Amino acid sequence: MQIVRTIGWVLLLFSLLAFSFFNWKPVEVQSGSDLVRESKLPALVIISFLLGLVPRWLVHRASKWRAQRRINALEAATTRLATPAAAPAPAPTQTPTAETPASDLPPEPVNPVDPEPSKPA
Repeated sequence: MQIVRTIGWVLLLFSLLAFSFFNWKPVEVQSGSDLVRESKLPALVIISFLLGLVPRWLVHRASKWRAQRRINALEAATTRLATPAAAPAPAPTQTPTAETPASDLPPEPVNPVDPEPSKPA
């Protein structure tokens, strides 16, 4: 693909050089009501070409940069999701404080919904 782009730019440059060689004439450019400048025709053609090319090229580069940032962010998120999560740290055990000694606490029920299972009769 790079060779096709290079050939295109070389052809464009060759065409511009041929056009400049055969059309090296002074032309008058009127800007405003009383300002008249004299310039060569190839200079006007090159300036017009650049005025059309540069803004579109800048927009293209900005959108390419923005897309690359989005791709990098998505790849980073995918990498984060693909790596296994670290095992959660064990819950800290409660140590009895001076206010509630361990002997005063009742034992925890096995089933918190039904703390005292009914005994069969």
